[in-house]
Parts: sequence; C-alpha cells; structure tokens
Amino acid sequence: MKKVLSLILVIFLTGCSSNMKPTDFKGQKPRLIIEDYLSGDVKAWGVLQNRSGKVTRQFSADLNGKWDGKQLILDEKFNWSDGEVQTRQWKIIKIDDHNYEGTAGDVVGTAKGFSYGPAFKFEYVLLVPVKGKEIKITFDDWIFKQDDRVAINRATMTKFGIKVAELTVVFVKD
Repeated sequence: MKKVLSLILVIFLTGCSSNMKPTDFKGQKPRLIIEDYLSGDVKAWGVLQNRSGKVTRQFSADLNGKWDGKQLILDEKFNWSDGEVQTRQWKIIKIDDHNYEGTAGDVVGTAKGFSYGPAFKFEYVLLVPVKGKEIKITFDDWIFKQDDRVAINRATMTKFGIKVAELTVVFVKD
C-alpha cells in the first residue's frame, strides 16, 4: 500500500511541474534581451483564466522601460475590463548574460529571471488583492519573443503548488 501511495504522490507532483527549462532555448532565435525589448513604449493585451480555463478578466496595458546599462526601470499600467486600474514599477537588475533579479512594491522578496534564446523566465511571488486581503500567489512567467515587435507571455499562477489561474499576454513594441 505504501508503494502505491508513493507512486501516486510522485505522479501527482511530477504532473504538476513543468519540465521546460530556460536553457532548453539556448542558441535559438530571435534572441530576447529583456532590457532591450522592454526599453521604450510597449503595448500589451491579455486574458486571465481560472484553473478550469474560463476567461475571468481581460486587460490592456501600457509599459515603459528605461535601461541605464545595469538596471531596467519598467513602469506598467494595467486597464482591466471591469474598470480596475493597476500600476507596478519593476526594478530589474542584469546579473550576467542569462540571470536577472527584480523587485516591485507588490512582489515578495526578489524575482529571479533567466534569459536564453527567445525565452525569458521570471519566477516571483506577488501579493494579489482578493476580497480586501492580499494573498501570496507564485508566478511562473514565460515571455517568448516572436520578432522585433511581438512577444507572447504565458504565466501560471499557483498557491501551495496548485494552479489557480493562467495569464496570456501579447506584447507589441512601438
């Protein structure tokens, strides 16, 4: 019986994790250099889906980034379809060619970023307002550059390791 329970637990845990790694995209083109792509004005449109896939909210966003050679300051303004407006300012430091760290006012601790080929992965915990409280949601955020203007973002949001929502975003650089 213990072996059966252990096997079920292993299948459950491995089924819930992604096997995709940033290094899987090493050497692929077009190269996404996040501080270049997000410098200047970028427009975005996205949908938020609950854990069963139902679209629960939509948004448009305006992003503006400034790169000083070491740090990207990224201002984001989200206009949600229900009228809510959210803003966030990221401060993203480039550690080396493949590693980044970021902070924002509603991010718990430090976000970790990884860049290889056309992919940028950002891992962080965000304080999300829900019914007057802030809950901690873990983001597994992937951006994939399509060409010089377009990038697609997919984020899986989890709580206690269980998927609670997904976010899909299309970025278009002006």
